[in-house]
Amino acid sequence: MTAIAVEPFEVAVPQATLDDLGERLARTRWPIDIGNADWRYGTERGYLEELVAHWREGYDWRAHERAMNAFAHRRATVEGVPLHFVHAPGAGPDPMPLVLTHGWPWTFWDYHKVIRPLSDPAAFGGDVADAFEVVVPSLPGFGFSTPLAITGVDFTRTADLWVGLMRDALGHERFGAAGGDWGALISAQLGHAHADRLTGVHLSLSLPLDLFHGSRPGPEEYAADEQHLAAPHARDAGGPHQPQRGAGHRPADARVRAARLAGRSLRLDPRAPAQLE
Repeated sequence: MTAIAVEPFEVAVPQATLDDLGERLARTRWPIDIGNADWRYGTERGYLEELVAHWREGYDWRAHERAMNAFAHRRATVEGVPLHFVHAPGAGPDPMPLVLTHGWPWTFWDYHKVIRPLSDPAAFGGDVADAFEVVVPSLPGFGFSTPLAITGVDFTRTADLWVGLMRDALGHERFGAAGGDWGALISAQLGHAHADRLTGVHLSLSLPLDLFHGSRPGPEEYAADEQHLAAPHARDAGGPHQPQRGAGHRPADARVRAARLAGRSLRLDPRAPAQLE
């Protein structure tokens, strides 16, 4: 194991960058927006003009920078990939290392409200023994994890990078992981490929790890209720009939995903509940 250098980092966007953004927004060439009051053709022009005006005149980036810099930011390069992360050492006697992973198109800032309660639970009425050492990276190529100069950094590769960050940069042989959206795939991959290093995984979204490579359910795999909704007589009756759903009567695609996550095949019979085999 080769130690990876960790450097302090401050969020400080150059004023020239902010000025350039303001100037480009000011030069927006607004299209004619006919018959779009109900947004039937896309974003309504009046709304978009208000939003751009807010970015130009109402949004205080420097105030948000100060809020971000209230946390300790770090940078490290893992396998040639620059990684930015917030690092909050736990205030308890034996804090558990925990990496929180955001999704797309969001940022590390999604987690700013939970960093302190997790790292210092006693300050929020919790038990000091429940403290975590919190690490919140920016995904490769996102935010301050730039410049990304290589291709192929998908969620599986990112999970490997997280191991390098936690182990070789921060010295943790084992750690917990949590995430949602893209971060859920990364966290699930950590539990799948690096189970010996994980103390636990928490996901706010469950997705199959072959999401971008596996086959999709075909029409023949639809559950009975979905077949009914697609039937001509259901449409002709003036609206879809909503059948009652029980605990064992979920949409077919959800059941197929659950079966794949469990490593089993799924047999769907329109006359009976789905059976795992």
